[in-house]
Amino acid sequence: MRLNYHHLRYFQEVAREGNLTRAAARLNLSQSALSTQIRQLEERLGHALFERTGRAMLLTEAGRIALDHAERIFAVGDDLVATLSEGGAAQAPLRVGALSTLSRNFQLRFLRPALASDAELVLSSGGSLSLLRALEDLALDVVLLTDPPPRDNFPTLVAHRIAEQSVGIHGTAHRLSHGTLAELLASEPVILPTESSIRTGFDSLVARLGVTPRIAAIVDDMAMVRLLARSDLGLAITPAVVLADELAQGLLASAPFPLDIVESFYAVTAPRTFPHPLLERLIGPLADHRDG
Repeated sequence: MRLNYHHLRYFQEVAREGNLTRAAARLNLSQSALSTQIRQLEERLGHALFERTGRAMLLTEAGRIALDHAERIFAVGDDLVATLSEGGAAQAPLRVGALSTLSRNFQLRFLRPALASDAELVLSSGGSLSLLRALEDLALDVVLLTDPPPRDNFPTLVAHRIAEQSVGIHGTAHRLSHGTLAELLASEPVILPTESSIRTGFDSLVARLGVTPRIAAIVDDMAMVRLLARSDLGLAITPAVVLADELAQGLLASAPFPLDIVESFYAVTAPRTFPHPLLERLIGPLADHRDG
């Protein structure tokens, strides 16, 4: 037998009031009718929810667990009504997924309008396939990637190109004192991201230069790239935005050699009848290209 949510609502009111008479008055029920509803819920759950001490209704351990679940159940219901009602969706959480290798500085810049609003943010990171599947299932509102999703696998998703960053070489100043790009890459260890447009472009670059680079680390987390570069493990091959704080503080410097490698950033969305209203504020001013 399924749970009767009317019983759960009555239980929630009694738990909040701590008194059967006051709860019955608020619910416009007789005290005996309300008592019957509570008893039926207790029978359904198989546990006493209250200890009756005089006129006071004190929650048992099972009652506290039931109240916690009831609060969450009705909060979800309120969120559903707000999301589907006119103008109510602004109160729904904005659920953002980001590739685990994506720069935290870039994510912060993208999310700044949302951070300035009253909306709750739910942030997740992971691999592109798992994030895109969550987006298809409407478990996420937007996914931030460095490549558009493959159309064969995700034909309905829309990729909005929201930024493009030149990739450079960044590290401690003493590692950058070389006369040419080829000398630099032949002499100094490098820190590379895992498979990405940056890695593809870098592999092509060193092949053209006839250089075999010394790889210090291959990293799938931009925060770790920052840490390794600051620790002078090697030169980071990355957009400057990843190391914006370190470059501004003079802890790291950029090599004067252009790599002709560009990394694009995409905000990927799914077609929805009720998109989160913040998405237009986040994506609209930035998007200059859309792949559907």
